[in-house]
Amino acid sequence: MKKNVLKKTLSVFCMTLLLSAGFTPFSHTVKASDMLEQAELRKSMPVQSNQIENWPDGPAIGAQAAVLLEANTGTILYEKNMNEKLYPASTTKILTCLIAAEQASLNDVITMSNESVFSVPIDGSKIYLDVGDQITMDQALQAILIASANDAANGVAELIGGSLDGFADMMNKRAEELGCTNSHFMNSNGLHDEDHYTTAHDLAMIGRAFFNNELLCKYSSTKRLHLEPTDTQPKDIIENSKNKLFEGREYEYEYLVGSKTGYTDISRQTLVSCAEKNGMKLICVILKEETPYQYEDTINLFDYGFGNFQIVNIAESDSKYAIDNANFFSTNNDIFGSSKPILSLNKDDHIILPNTADPKDVESSISYDVTGENQIASINYTYNGVAIGNVSVDLATDSVFSYQFDSAVNESEPENVKEPGENIIFINVKTIIFWVLGIAGVLIGIFILRAVISNYHFSRRRKRYFRRNRRHYRNFRNFRDY
Repeated sequence: MKKNVLKKTLSVFCMTLLLSAGFTPFSHTVKASDMLEQAELRKSMPVQSNQIENWPDGPAIGAQAAVLLEANTGTILYEKNMNEKLYPASTTKILTCLIAAEQASLNDVITMSNESVFSVPIDGSKIYLDVGDQITMDQALQAILIASANDAANGVAELIGGSLDGFADMMNKRAEELGCTNSHFMNSNGLHDEDHYTTAHDLAMIGRAFFNNELLCKYSSTKRLHLEPTDTQPKDIIENSKNKLFEGREYEYEYLVGSKTGYTDISRQTLVSCAEKNGMKLICVILKEETPYQYEDTINLFDYGFGNFQIVNIAESDSKYAIDNANFFSTNNDIFGSSKPILSLNKDDHIILPNTADPKDVESSISYDVTGENQIASINYTYNGVAIGNVSVDLATDSVFSYQFDSAVNESEPENVKEPGENIIFINVKTIIFWVLGIAGVLIGIFILRAVISNYHFSRRRKRYFRRNRRHYRNFRNFRDY
């Protein structure tokens, strides 16, 4: 009886403490239910890309903000509040790792400081490094992208930036360089701070650079972290990624290139992912969603992108700007007839179009504000006001032909011969010009030499002629006098 009274007394005492701290029984369950209800309401929010004329309608999702971007062209296929400032949580770490990959060597050694270890909450994502522990930059990148380790992210920040604040300044500078316009970063790990925010669009711009790095893609698609103990780090660290898009997981996505999750109580679920299929590389950003719908939203957007859009190679399809032939010394059966043009459209550049779009409706404009090597101009394409990519106009620097004057006949078929019935001899135009100028020089030299010689002989003949005439004249006078 006394035990029951004691239990009740302790229960009342504990409940009083919890209530005084603002805790109410089942508040977590109620809060989760409220969040799911809010996410459901967010599905009715307008999707800006659905308002574009003749643009494929995208799915209704529960995320507060989202974007689907084609990485190679920068084309935005889907947008929902993509410029709204929100909290990114651990998706911040794609910028941290990008800077680390750009600024440091994988063999660089990180020594954990007191601030790096103890400035992260004990219940947050970490690999429980101690002060003085040392790991390599390569190990830190794995820890950050696989286990979302906040302590490892701090260690990277201190090594590269000199301090946590110094690295935050580097993050903001790099973000601006990547085209971010509505972001501000306060730390390397994404722990909540009122002044640490970004947008779906800005994260996608960071993602373009991040997912262009092969090593970062590898680590951001790895399910398991294992760091064996060393002399400078005594723990055998084993952690599993919580990302459910990976192979063998509940929301496995076949075409996934890499992905980074994020969560705080305020940011809710965040997710940045990349997938590639048939040459189309898509980046999807989800901000402020509820679990597990961040995965469903991502898959729905990837499927929407791959299913409704196509890659168009402008060099092969745009007759308006096509540069087919330079027409230097061109005749129907002339060996010069297949001379390559001085300018050409870059065959690796392309645009993205909806499958239902009529290519005739694409608009283009030429810009001469280019910085690329051998680039003369850039042709920028839009479809109903949406930028869908650009193609550079390049200066041809070195044309390779199958026939050289100083070599035997090349038996291999030239790459640019499409129809076997064409009787075309491929030559090196530079060699032709060299030989023509050389032969012309020789002919001119011969002509001048002949003229000199001829003039010299003519002068001698004239002198002999006058001498003979004078002798004849004297003989004639002597004969007459006689």
